[in-house]
Amino acid sequence: MFELGSQLRRSSDSVITNIAEGYGRSTYRNDYIRFLIYSHASNDETINHLEKIMILYPNFSLEFETLRNEYNTLCGKINIYKKWVIENWNKNNLQ
Repeated sequence: MFELGSQLRRSSDSVITNIAEGYGRSTYRNDYIRFLIYSHASNDETINHLEKIMILYPNFSLEFETLRNEYNTLCGKINIYKKWVIENWNKNNLQ
């Protein structure tokens, strides 16, 4: 449980950290997109860890199902934002 909890903490923290780091490099559109992709992957990893916890520890399943659903929603939002950045970021600037 401790190891899985540690992995869950790292992957969930990585979701926002990658967005922040990518935004710091947002002058370079492709760098920003790359970090949004990393964030999306970390979000998927977090969902995977939550699902493992739900299987291994069914008595916590209800609480972790709520978190999984929220991360699924976040996954969709990151994906929509990533698509927006690909299509619209710095449209007037040639980079």
